[in-house]
Amino acid sequence: MTKKRDTLSVLDLFAGAGGLTEGLHRSSSAFETVRAVESDVLAAATFDANHGAGVTYAGRIEDWLKEDTVPSVDLLVGGPPCQGFSQLNRSKVGIERNDLWKSYAETVVRAQPKWFVLENVPAFLKSAEFAELQKASEPGGWLADWRFKAWVLMAADFGAAQLRRRAVVIGHHRDLPEPAWPVPTHVGSHKPLKKVLLGVAETVTRQDFPDRQTEVDGRLVPGTFETHELHVTRHYEPRSLDRFAHIPEGGNRHNLPWALQTPGWRNHTTGSGDVMGRLLWDKPSVTIRTEFFKPEKGRYLHPTEPRAITHFEAARIQGFPDDYKWVGGKTHIARQIGNAVPIPLGVAIGKAIARAASESA
Repeated sequence: MTKKRDTLSVLDLFAGAGGLTEGLHRSSSAFETVRAVESDVLAAATFDANHGAGVTYAGRIEDWLKEDTVPSVDLLVGGPPCQGFSQLNRSKVGIERNDLWKSYAETVVRAQPKWFVLENVPAFLKSAEFAELQKASEPGGWLADWRFKAWVLMAADFGAAQLRRRAVVIGHHRDLPEPAWPVPTHVGSHKPLKKVLLGVAETVTRQDFPDRQTEVDGRLVPGTFETHELHVTRHYEPRSLDRFAHIPEGGNRHNLPWALQTPGWRNHTTGSGDVMGRLLWDKPSVTIRTEFFKPEKGRYLHPTEPRAITHFEAARIQGFPDDYKWVGGKTHIARQIGNAVPIPLGVAIGKAIARAASESA
């Protein structure tokens, strides 16, 4: 693909639904995403629906590196799968995917970017894999042409209504000056939930997405939907509704009477206060994970309504615009939303890279 003048070409690996790319594009019109790689075909379809048909290679990065031409780009971004690093993953599901950072690093060598951004869970910075990455950038290492720094950033410090912490690694070619770090804009004044959900209907009765299908990889799948069409709830049994009624704003399972507690909750009176927890209007949300639609998975109850937050509300909390397009069923789209980089954090990263590009021009 021929690069346009005055643009910063971008290659997005492990691209998901395109949260980081969306943030880059919002931060500056200079960014042009020329290629993306995503193994989940539905997430890849979501990426293409928003950032250009045919941009995304829908398959494993290992296969892409064998089959496709790696473009030379100004900026390489991506978040290798993080399940194996997550401290919540006590069963170590997905730990075999930890080595995918090496495919990311191989792409750095082949794409020869001026800058790269790697994001992951905070635990990544304490992992053996991160130590290997540091060693690879030492003189004589296979990433010796690049220097990088790493920090743990709080999304709420950059304008997201969400207390989500991410490890962010920003690298630069050794022939270029070190980029300035993303500038926090909301330290001490985090955006509350009520601000990003302003105007969203609190009472929700619809339980299904619109009856619409699109073709992906030769089969019909649900979609394409815009974010505002994802405002659907679930069917809740009477016992669940009874529980919700006993939990006040900011409360959790500890507010439940004995009769409405599960045996597990009765036997564990301490521990996480997020289970069956209600969000607070005047505070940011907790981290939006992939199962935000299940109250038993965390503090995902609406502040006042007898339900968990909807896909629409979760996408708003992540910073996605109301006209962003989505492909897949409820579970698939929830995974895409939960795995995304919060848009305001992506904007801050994009501004830092754009400043570096301007200063080095």
